[in-house]
Amino acid sequence: MRIKSLALYLLEVRLRAPFETSFGLTDVRRTILVQVEDKTGEIGWGEVVSGNGPWYSYETIGTSWHVIRDYIAPEVVGKEMEQPRDFWSLRKIRGIRGHNMAKAGVEEALWDLYSRMLSKPLYKVIGGIRNKILSGISIGIKKSVYELINEVSKRLEEGYKRIKLKIKPGWDVDVIDKVRKAYPNILLQVDANAAYTLEDAARLKMLDKYNLLMIEQPLNFEDLVGHSRLAKELATPICLDESIKSPYLAWEALEIGACSIINIKPGRVGGIIPSIQIHDLCMKNSKGTWIGGMLETGVGRGHLVALATLPNIRYYNDISASNRYYEEDIVEPPWILNPDSTINVPEKPGIGVEVVEERVRSRTLKKLVIK
Repeated sequence: MRIKSLALYLLEVRLRAPFETSFGLTDVRRTILVQVEDKTGEIGWGEVVSGNGPWYSYETIGTSWHVIRDYIAPEVVGKEMEQPRDFWSLRKIRGIRGHNMAKAGVEEALWDLYSRMLSKPLYKVIGGIRNKILSGISIGIKKSVYELINEVSKRLEEGYKRIKLKIKPGWDVDVIDKVRKAYPNILLQVDANAAYTLEDAARLKMLDKYNLLMIEQPLNFEDLVGHSRLAKELATPICLDESIKSPYLAWEALEIGACSIINIKPGRVGGIIPSIQIHDLCMKNSKGTWIGGMLETGVGRGHLVALATLPNIRYYNDISASNRYYEEDIVEPPWILNPDSTINVPEKPGIGVEVVEERVRSRTLKKLVIK
């Protein structure tokens, strides 16, 4: 591959309904699409999942745009690469500390391009083994438990077999108790988005009686030791998300028993290759993994689906259908949920779906092309 150009599109897309976590509420999603073009004219797409503000991560739309424009693109455009793994061999790319979401967006675009040039689906190129992936759904914090239970009912009727509920202090044990009484047998897990401290251990332990699949990221994202201590007190498995920003941190977490499950998000860890490395590390240590989402459009969702076909993905993924978040996705065909709570993995080259450029243009606030 010889990269002829790299284009950035800042999009604004409105969610079908507001989505609330312990970080806050989102009703309009801004995202950056990355398009790379080879000298042959073939193109590939990736997505940068940084947010409007530094809540989930220190990365924002502004920092990602800056880092790609000023530091990543100059190292990629005009360069010859045999395959996307070479991205990580570029000296100045290796020298960029952090900014994993910016790196991931570009690296994903390179993988899509590379797979299309091989005329192979991305999932097969990266070692995936299944043609369907398990699809779960994440439900945000609601104004009332009544509204939440209605939402759970609606999603179960749509075919989702695993439900994840966001929790925070004041919206936790009593809420889960009522949901569990309404639905005693569903696959259920919770996500705290780092909203608690070790002082809340007794309250978190109260969740043990609800037969949850896992509790995700209960403590601060930097507190691996705290998670290790909490894991010894809880019967419910701990899954880490925000804490795992690299394969190295995944190794540390597993070494000290901070978790028994890892939620892999390519944006958070830096892209496809770091995701595979964490997947392989967990498989070596007999620990479970699954693929998490960041309200991606159909572009980012395509990369998530490919990763979810890897052999050690043991749990339902936070990869929902396109219509979960958006009235109209920017890709065709849209991602569709099957009645058995799965999503089909496309067999077409690359991520397997095509970007509808008119839909991208209509939602674009800013565009930059680097040649």
